[in-house]
Formats: sequence, structure tokens, C-alpha cells
Amino acid sequence: MTMESVSSVRGSGESSLREALHSARVEAIARQLRQRKGTGPASFKKKSPPHQVPKRNDSRRGDEKVDLGDLDQILEIDPVGLTCTAEPAVTFDQVVQATLPLGLVPFIVPEHKTITLGGAIAGCSIESMSFRQGGFHDTCLEYEIITAKGEVLHCSPTDQPLMFQMLHGSFGTLGILSRIRFKLVRAAPYVRMTYETYPTLEAFQQAIWRHFSAKDTDYLDGQIFSPTKHVLCVGHFVEKAPYVSRYEWLTAYCETIPRRAEDYLTTYDYLFRYNRGVTHARPQNLLARALFGKLIHSDSVLRAANRFHNLLLPEKDPPVIVDVFVPFSRTAEFMDWYHREMRHYPVWCVPFRRTRDYEWLTPRWWSGMSDPLFLDLAVYGLKQPSGRNLYKEFEDALQRVNGTKTLISYNYYDEETFWSIWNRETYQSVKQRTDPDNLFRDLYTKTCRAALGL
Repeated sequence: MTMESVSSVRGSGESSLREALHSARVEAIARQLRQRKGTGPASFKKKSPPHQVPKRNDSRRGDEKVDLGDLDQILEIDPVGLTCTAEPAVTFDQVVQATLPLGLVPFIVPEHKTITLGGAIAGCSIESMSFRQGGFHDTCLEYEIITAKGEVLHCSPTDQPLMFQMLHGSFGTLGILSRIRFKLVRAAPYVRMTYETYPTLEAFQQAIWRHFSAKDTDYLDGQIFSPTKHVLCVGHFVEKAPYVSRYEWLTAYCETIPRRAEDYLTTYDYLFRYNRGVTHARPQNLLARALFGKLIHSDSVLRAANRFHNLLLPEKDPPVIVDVFVPFSRTAEFMDWYHREMRHYPVWCVPFRRTRDYEWLTPRWWSGMSDPLFLDLAVYGLKQPSGRNLYKEFEDALQRVNGTKTLISYNYYDEETFWSIWNRETYQSVKQRTDPDNLFRDLYTKTCRAALGL
């Protein structure tokens, strides 16, 4: 989707043609599934790199592929109803470039430009408006899905609501998203950033709670740099800016946070401010940054890691990349453990509003959760010492505070523990409708076994 096509997306004259082309693309995929002869598992091929953490021994690389690369069109932007309808392989970068000229953006825009709409739903999607809205899936209105048997279904919060809710975090195991309709929010051209620094976690959390309760800002996230330095990043839409900062080359945005009190960015640059640097995937010396800084970003690193996994990914003890959700009232307990056992900084912190008791988690898990707010804590590039499995240590620590994690990285849950957190009953209820023969694997097998080559 290019900027030249924005006018056609906005207009109504070509709506029927766009719908016909979309239906043809969907039917081609559905027909491939209906006519499939193989008995082995299948997974998906996309133009954008997968934003799961690449794994050296991932057995899914040998699967038969269902090519979803052509499902990459924005179908409609409704500037009156404040919605966008698009196909799943559209990236958030493409959506923002199409909607921002209209003064609109998605409520939730994940940090990397090449994350796709479908990936954000099937995986996980949080960002600095999550303290108001929850995840990207919480702003979605309707899905179209292709089942493993080639049937095309539609679901929404009121039409097949369990299917609608369970597609989030299903990692493609419940079918293929083929159309997504989601909400947009009005946006100004610039974002004014202010940085509030706190010496204690308690003061940091009190500030988060004030902003959460007052709803007095548009964006809110933070970075924990040490046990005694916590910086809250507060963003407001503004119509004018006295200057704008760009962090595309020598300096990554996250490196400036501890030394600034205020900053201005264009809204586009704000939304993708962590596209470079959040995973520490950038050169560390000045000469290398000058030569390669503009080339090294999330997309290039993930493409290289997936293509050259045998060369670039370690055979054992991979660096830790985890994204965990901790109940707000249990954060101090979890961070005491983290400061004592891990001591790796910064930790990216995103307040996440609990919009509902999500159906993909068990009632037993929800019974220990009374908070209206989670803190999503992301750790990147933590080196594993020999003889320890830090991924497993994170999982055990989360169990003690009734937390959970996204499944984008290495997962070491045994099957009983896994299904004590993720809701097997609701999952299987939808699975029997959309993939009864287990073509796309089940959630535990795909995320905890196949990803490790088991």
C-alpha cells in the first residue's frame, strides 16, 4: 500500500472493485486449503519478517506454507466513523502513512514498523496508549477468518464472540485472518514528550496511577534504568512544535530518555520511536553507527536472523527477550526478584488497562487478579550464564505473582502448567470449529515445542 493509493482508499468509486479483488484473494487461499493433499502441519508465509523471536531449531521452517503475502491491501478508511478495514499483511507503517494525512491513527501502534495487523492480533500488541485502550485487539471491531477447511467466516464482539476473542494470542493456530476492521483516533501532527524521573518504584507506580486515573495524557510508557532510576514518558498530541527531534542514525530514542526533560517528535516518528534501539540491535561504536546506523533496524535484523539462523542464532543459551504482564499490585514483588536475580537494564514498562477478563486465560488465573491495570515489562538482550535457563526462571517468577507472558519468545512450560494459565476449554471450543484436524498445530505445540524443534 503506497501513499498514492490513499485517495482510492478514501473514495467510494472503487469500493466494489477493491472488494472483488479482496474476495478473489481470499478464495485463492481457501481453495488451496480445500484442495490440500498433504497430512503434515502448515504454517504461513508473509512478506514481512515474523516478529516472534527467531529460534535456531524452529521446526516450523520445514512446514508446507500457505502464502498470505497478497493479503496486503487497505480496503477502506472511514474518516467519519473513525475506522479502518484492511487485510492482515498490511503493516502498521502502511496504516499510519495512509491515515495520518487524514489526522487519524490506530489507537495502538506497536513499536516496529513491519509488525502486521494480523500479527498484532494473532500474537501480542501493546504500546503507550494501552493504559487507556488495552491491546490492539481491544480496538478491533470485526474479523474475517479462513478456516483450515477453506470456509470463510465472520466474527465480532456480538457475532460468534468467543471466536472473536480467542483469535488474539492464538498464533495462527485457529485459522487465517483475512480482513480486520478496527478503530482509529484523531491525532495531531506532533507529540510533546515530558520525562518524569523517580528514585523509587513506589513513586514511579504512584505517578502511573495518577495518569491512569486522571486520563490526562495521550500516551504513557516508561523505562526502568536501575533500582533507583525510573523514567515515565508522558506524551501529548500538539498542533505545533518549536522543534522536532529525529532518532534515525547516530542516536536511538531510548538512549535520550534518561537525559532529557522534554522533547518534540512528529507523530509518525513518535509512533515508531523504538523501531531502532529498543532491542539493542544497533552498532555500539560511533563509527559503526555513522556507517550502518540507518540500515540496522527491527526489519533488517529480523530478516537476517530468520534467513541465516544457522549462522546468526546461538545453538544454546540464547539471549533473553521476554515480554511479561504483572498485576500492578504485585509489581514491587516481581521487581525485587528481578533486581536481585537479573539486574539487566533498561526494562521497558507499558501500563496496560484490563478491559475484560480475557477468555484465553483460565478462570483459575483470573481468580487471583483483582487489579484494573497490568504493567507490561519488556527485557531485551539479557545474556544467559552457562548452566541457567533464565527463560524458565522468568516463568517460575511470574507464577509466584500471578503474572503471565507473551509467547513470542522461548517458552519452557510443561503442558499441565501451560493449560493452567491458557484456557484449554475455550481454545478447543473454537479449534473444533476452525481447525478440527489440527492443520495449524495447537497453541502449546506451536509455541512451546515446535518453536524449539521438538
